[in-house]
Amino acid sequence: IASYLKNEEKTRKNKYTGLFKDKNLIYITAESFSEIAVDENLTPTLYKLVNSGFHFNNYYSSNNLSTIGGEFQSLTGLYADTSFLPIWKSGNNNFPYGLSTIFKNNGYNTYAYHNHYATFQDRNKYLKSMGFNNYLACFNGLEKRMNCNLWPNSDVEMIRSTTSDYLNSNKPFLAYYMTVSGHFEYNFGGNQMARKNKKLVENLPYCEKVKAYLATQIELDRALELLITELEKNNILDDTVIVLLADHYPYGLEVDEINELSSYNRDLVVEVNNLIIWNNQISHEEIEKVCMSIDVIPTVYNLFGLDYDSRLFMGKDIFSDSIGLAFFNNRSFVSDEGTYLATTNKFSKEVSNDYINKINNIVANRKNISKLIIKTKDKNLKYLILRKKRLLE
Repeated sequence: IASYLKNEEKTRKNKYTGLFKDKNLIYITAESFSEIAVDENLTPTLYKLVNSGFHFNNYYSSNNLSTIGGEFQSLTGLYADTSFLPIWKSGNNNFPYGLSTIFKNNGYNTYAYHNHYATFQDRNKYLKSMGFNNYLACFNGLEKRMNCNLWPNSDVEMIRSTTSDYLNSNKPFLAYYMTVSGHFEYNFGGNQMARKNKKLVENLPYCEKVKAYLATQIELDRALELLITELEKNNILDDTVIVLLADHYPYGLEVDEINELSSYNRDLVVEVNNLIIWNNQISHEEIEKVCMSIDVIPTVYNLFGLDYDSRLFMGKDIFSDSIGLAFFNNRSFVSDEGTYLATTNKFSKEVSNDYINKINNIVANRKNISKLIIKTKDKNLKYLILRKKRLLE
């Protein structure tokens, strides 16, 4: 690990460094969120957040080990692998740059919420390893504030029952949410969020599963609308940043069902999505650089002006001069030069074999170092980080 990291170039500070310094942060990993659900009339809040402020035109997400893999990537800036998820779930890793840890070290109050079982997938353990000591979810206290006996549970209810914790914070705050309303199965029978919003989608020209999926995303949209309203009522909207990314694309839909909503034919490998980084004080800006979920954490840290070692993340600050790169389970990738499909060994345009080999090596290294960082014994990883002046500089 040390040998690899000391040969990595740090990302440089840039004109976006510290743009959101000392602002509040609401960081959301959204269940099955996809750009196919963003509609000006059906989901107007999502539409507003996606299309104002930063607009990321080449952001990619994939189904990498379902929700836990997607959440791992959104929280760590490392690429998920089935071989180390049990270690991650144990909560025994040390994350000096963990989301809550780094914000607490910069004077923030921090909070974490989930509107499903608190212990599901050991979320209570791995969120603690990221520094969240006051994580609240169903059946560790949130059930006293909202109805936790639905499936899936309501994102709106979660927002309504938790914002009072931090709206009057005596310090800047970080609130982390893992949502669940968008979860499959997509139908109007067993899915209570789809049934709740059925009237809003029942006349749309899509199959039932697609309409049910859209109905679940309406619940997320209404939750965001409520969140923004509460921030505005408490006069802190200007000082709050909302970051939202998906855990994965909606794999509860078949590809032909996804394509009912898509503006192009998707293949479920190279999956374009939306990333939301929004504050109502910033100007609209189109971001063309290729990026993916593991890039979000280092990007956020740079935007908030936090001190971190970029080499310890396999994702990179999107606004830096690092190469634009998104990669997927089968080692297909998208770079600023085009798209490579590993199954056919084809690139989307004429490039040299040396270029393809170079990017393939970067992808392999980022996957392997992600794995090694999590698998390295806690005391050794602490030693690596504490002695980084000697090992890395």
